[in-house]
Amino acid sequence: MRQTLQASYILHSRPYRNTSKLLDIFSREQGRRVLVARGARKEKSRLQGYLQPFTPLLLSWQGNGEVQTLTGAETGRHISRQPGGKKLLSAFYLNELLLRLLVKNDPHPALYDAYAQTLQTLSESSRQEEAQLRLFECFLLQELGYGLILDHEVNSGEVLQAEQRYCYQPEQGPQLMNSEQDCVNGLPVQGFTLQALQQGNLHSDEAQRHALILREAKQLLRMNLACHLGNKPLKSRELYIQQKQLLKS
Repeated sequence: MRQTLQASYILHSRPYRNTSKLLDIFSREQGRRVLVARGARKEKSRLQGYLQPFTPLLLSWQGNGEVQTLTGAETGRHISRQPGGKKLLSAFYLNELLLRLLVKNDPHPALYDAYAQTLQTLSESSRQEEAQLRLFECFLLQELGYGLILDHEVNSGEVLQAEQRYCYQPEQGPQLMNSEQDCVNGLPVQGFTLQALQQGNLHSDEAQRHALILREAKQLLRMNLACHLGNKPLKSRELYIQQKQLLKS
């Protein structure tokens, strides 16, 4: 099996043997793959400058086993500036989600495009970082077959109302909520937050509502992602917490 110039991103790399690297990649047409880049750690390796995360690449490889051999690498046509600072941690978070949740050899072209667009947003001086992360998480769950129910109340089937409050039960959906006691194992969330996620636009001209949408969307997606990530903590999230603590000290 030989693949040539496949649009790809490197999600993670680690040393392999004396001079090589193992690469976890996300290919637009081939899905998540594991490649060995032989000799990539040698000083004079022509691959040294290419195998970087968050950079669109055109990768070629061959082989039939679980780990295949990288045979070539080129930079993609559209090169964006890499995220820096706090946004770099957000980019690592995206990579960790894909590594933990994607099944190998299962293509997701639309998810690849969403990932590339989110990286571009993070690389720019944009204030939409939180919103873009939440929308990517929502789309990721949808692509994997775990999409959130964002358009109707699960018991009655009625359309969600913006000013109504719901209890979102993980892996079930939003249920009409009359009091806090109605939401024991779920998450209280406003109808307008669910509608905002459904519409793919978390902005509100009203500052207080905008902040509430972002906060509830983060809690909602974190709860639902946890159902599929398991008990192992995300390293990128731990690094983010450590960075916040350092800034406070």
